[in-house]
Amino acid sequence: MDPDKIMDGLFKELDVSLKAMSKVKTVDEKLAHSKIIKNLCESLGVFLNLASEMMDYEGFDELEE
Repeated sequence: MDPDKIMDGLFKELDVSLKAMSKVKTVDEKLAHSKIIKNLCESLGVFLNLASEMMDYEGFDELEE
């Protein structure tokens, strides 16, 4: 699967979850949404770290030339 599509999907889900969390009233519902948001953020972090590492390697190759 395309990493860009995965990241876009995660960003969209994060947006939906944040909007849904702002509408809930009970602490239990807020806790459930916060766990979802935390998992989505951690998943995005994996992709962003990978992209950062790939950029570092590409930049390193350019410096050697």
